[in-house]
Amino acid sequence: MASDILERIEHWFALHGATSYEGERRESVSALAHALQCAQLAEDARADPSLVVAALLHDVGHFVAIADVGAMADVDDVHELRGVAVLVRDFPPAVVEPIRLHVAAKRWLTAVEPAYLRGLSPASVHSLAQQGGPFKGDAIARFEALPFAEDAVRLRRWDDLAKTPGRATPPLGYYLALVDEVRLPARVM
Repeated sequence: MASDILERIEHWFALHGATSYEGERRESVSALAHALQCAQLAEDARADPSLVVAALLHDVGHFVAIADVGAMADVDDVHELRGVAVLVRDFPPAVVEPIRLHVAAKRWLTAVEPAYLRGLSPASVHSLAQQGGPFKGDAIARFEALPFAEDAVRLRRWDDLAKTPGRATPPLGYYLALVDEVRLPARVM
């Protein structure tokens, strides 16, 4: 069935997995390699399976943005919200919320850890500016109080590390089996 989430995820990666961000947002690996490395880092850290799936799927909102409005190098494509919009019906909050919060986690980290900003890739620095920059004032405490904020920070750190050209990872199918395990049961219409 075409609406099956596993088929949609496989389709998104087949269409967009070989791409990398363009212009100032260019990364050193493809979108698929980045997703697989991020999931592997989560798995290596013995993260809960839901967080491993969140690591795999954290950037699918970029694929949705391309389908909705095309490539947008100079504006924030709000990929974290676009991703949640297409995943929320099929996944529990333990998957969806770290995805929704992974951009906020970058803004929080740049506010509370001055050295963190220096370690970001040029593409992440560029997108940080588009996303509103480091949190200031009350935004720091509001983020810290959110359920899944800690998971979002963990995801964000793996996101930053998942940019190694040529790094060996399990294939997408390996992680799709995990996706299948953590997704919500299909709804009866």
